[in-house]
Amino acid sequence: MYIQLDVGWMHHPFPVSRFRIVSVEQLATLKELGLAKVRYFPQKSDPELRGPDSVEGIAPDTNSPESTADVEVQVSTGEDSGAAQNRASLQLQNQVLAACNQRFEEATQRYQAVERTVVVQPNMARNECTVLVSDCVKELLENGDSVIRLLSEGVGESRAQHPVNVMVVSLLLGKALGMMSPELHELGMAAVLHDLGKLGMPAAGFTPADRQRYESHVGKSVAFAQQMGLSDVVRTAIAQHHEMADGSGFPLHLVGDDMQRPGQILALVNHFDRMCNPVAGIEALTPHEALSVIFAQRKSRFDPVVLSAFIRMMGVYPPGSVVQLVNDRYAIVVSVNSSRPLRPRVIVHDPRVPRDEAPVLNLEAMPELGIRRSLKLSQLPRNALDYLSPRKRICYFFERAVDPGPDEAQA
Repeated sequence: MYIQLDVGWMHHPFPVSRFRIVSVEQLATLKELGLAKVRYFPQKSDPELRGPDSVEGIAPDTNSPESTADVEVQVSTGEDSGAAQNRASLQLQNQVLAACNQRFEEATQRYQAVERTVVVQPNMARNECTVLVSDCVKELLENGDSVIRLLSEGVGESRAQHPVNVMVVSLLLGKALGMMSPELHELGMAAVLHDLGKLGMPAAGFTPADRQRYESHVGKSVAFAQQMGLSDVVRTAIAQHHEMADGSGFPLHLVGDDMQRPGQILALVNHFDRMCNPVAGIEALTPHEALSVIFAQRKSRFDPVVLSAFIRMMGVYPPGSVVQLVNDRYAIVVSVNSSRPLRPRVIVHDPRVPRDEAPVLNLEAMPELGIRRSLKLSQLPRNALDYLSPRKRICYFFERAVDPGPDEAQA
């Protein structure tokens, strides 16, 4: 029997209010709710349940005393429309995700072209980088409000994921801080090129010599930017991407106002990305964990204005965070509207819905369904872990935010 519960989300444990009863456990849960009746949809139920008589305790989905034939037609039409809307919504979600994946992958390919040409043809490398950054800045500024979207696992060329991810998030943060097109362009150039000095460098070990070799990538990245004929602003931001406001960074141990705004942005975003996507041998944090550690333990390392804007933009639960909702369901945050970050969009674990058909729920439009807490991956039951498939690598891109409808705006 396909039913609808005419109570709010906080008053029942099911992830959706309309669903087909498929197990004894669901029936037992329904009994525990103490409802006098639930609404059912004959045309969506199994054939033997489509008769004209009401089942005891179950109300057909009609409010009019019309004939049975008319009632069934009305129910069928309404439910078919709802199912069609769900399919259309899922299709749109997949299309938007595919477009974001493609944009990110194209960006990683352009970055690899920069790596291939920077040594022998620095001017060509600059042109590749200019096109990459200009396209992203133009799209970002045309979007108005942007949604920060978690991308699919393994999207893009692995070597280029970090610089492109840092560029995307840095541009979003720069826009949130009021930067205009020329400033964003210089920030984007610095962000995507900040680790170019690691080209050909072996993985860093733990000896003092290894540490010195690793820290030397900053100067090498600046040298590449110099060869490409990039501005002082770009070179300075690259030089400062490992500096910290409390003087604990390198190579110059700058403090506070010694750093320029692009360098402050790049230092924070680079640090955040490395916490979520560390090098081999270091345990990755979820985006919520990384943000919490930065705010609680490392706040003094970053400019307070930049850090505050970053937290407002990413939300308490950035995309990629694993959470538990107030109805105890497990979920993964898949996107955040940068202008309304406290109520993200999530995919909810529901074993009754195939994983590839799981809808994205907009918590902005569901005030009764909030997030109770963030979870470590180790806290997820195995079935929820397999269903939600938390990303081993966190990558982001942005899309245009769709203006909320009347109901969502009211919520």
